[in-house]
Amino acid sequence: MADVHTHSHTEGKIAKPNTAGIWRTFYVLLGITALEFIIALAIPSYVMPHLIKVGVYIILTIAKAFYIVAEFMHLKHEVKFLGMCIVLPMIFIAWLLLAMVMEGGALYIRW
Repeated sequence: MADVHTHSHTEGKIAKPNTAGIWRTFYVLLGITALEFIIALAIPSYVMPHLIKVGVYIILTIAKAFYIVAEFMHLKHEVKFLGMCIVLPMIFIAWLLLAMVMEGGALYIRW
């Protein structure tokens, strides 16, 4: 006689997706981007000097880039050393770009 196995299957429900983290990331990036646009387009030069506007804009852009890397590349869940291996070269590249922009006019000085 053949073994008859009866399995009681319960209908599995698909778990509801956890979209709260995705929406939080969206709103943080939306807020930073809106602040960048307000600083770039809505604040006149007599309220905030151009050099300060550019500096704040660069800081907000770097903060947004760091947040994107932390969220979408999941680096905020990794060990600190791995994060620093990515962040430190980015800081040096930013320093290099800033130095090139600030010292770029020195090429046209005649000795």
